[in-house]
Amino acid sequence: MGDVRERESAGVRWRPGRSGRREPPGWTFALAEGEDAGFFGPGSAVWAVNGALPTLVAGIRALLLQTLHPGAMAGVHDHSRYHEDPLGRLDGTVRWVATTTFGDTRAATAASAFVSRLHERVTGTYVDARGIERDYAANDEELLRWVHDAFTEAFLGAHALWGGPIPGGPDAYVREWAQAGRLMGVPHPPESVAALHEEMTAFLVDAKPDDRVAEAVRFLRRPGLPGLTGRLYPILFGGAVASLDPRYRELLGLRRPWWPAVTLTRLLLVTANRVLGGVSPSERNARARIARLEHGAVRAEEARHPADEQR
Repeated sequence: MGDVRERESAGVRWRPGRSGRREPPGWTFALAEGEDAGFFGPGSAVWAVNGALPTLVAGIRALLLQTLHPGAMAGVHDHSRYHEDPLGRLDGTVRWVATTTFGDTRAATAASAFVSRLHERVTGTYVDARGIERDYAANDEELLRWVHDAFTEAFLGAHALWGGPIPGGPDAYVREWAQAGRLMGVPHPPESVAALHEEMTAFLVDAKPDDRVAEAVRFLRRPGLPGLTGRLYPILFGGAVASLDPRYRELLGLRRPWWPAVTLTRLLLVTANRVLGGVSPSERNARARIARLEHGAVRAEEARHPADEQR
């Protein structure tokens, strides 16, 4: 939700090249460093969901959902330059998700703390659905909880349509990804699909689909992304809209696309998987880190218990 105008100077923007292919941003290589497997690790529900290509749609779906809370929308409207720098906001979000998912515990904690520091300046007032003016701060528990819930619902919902099996099932993803909510300051985030949906339904009472929401939706429909990304984006946006619960589509003033958005999105993701490969640069570097740590542990164990050469 916060402004991503300020990013660490070492961050490298991930922009399409002339050929349409992309080089991984520099920060992905840092995921090969670290001292542990992280909060999740191989075989986790979080790796299965957050490391899969349906996240391309889930990110759009999450941003659409987040606009429905008037406090969250006020923070974006008042403090974000998403109109002028759509790739900047995308880069910041992708970096946080990847680092929290695939980084070691120190990196994941630091990434969340960095976002929280950016949020400290995101404050102001808004008029709620009842016409009452209220103060907001991006680090307020209510707004953090809404953003976390919307993110979790969006990623899980997109994966249900276009992803593969989830180790432990959807409840395992909600339970594991609750750790990301706690890192961002959400006390007792939902740990089951039922609890997640219950919280989101309660939030809908305060939804306020006003002109600011309509403006954000118009931007998300046509963000002006360059190159091949811009040409393919309408398919991803259509898939995101089609995948939404009808309640959310109605509040957002969106209709399900008349064209087969779910099917075209599936074809696009299958093609992208063949072109890009099944493992993201973030996951490859995380696996390299874990392999290094496991190898080091084996060598240390061998040093403590050398083989009896006389056997």
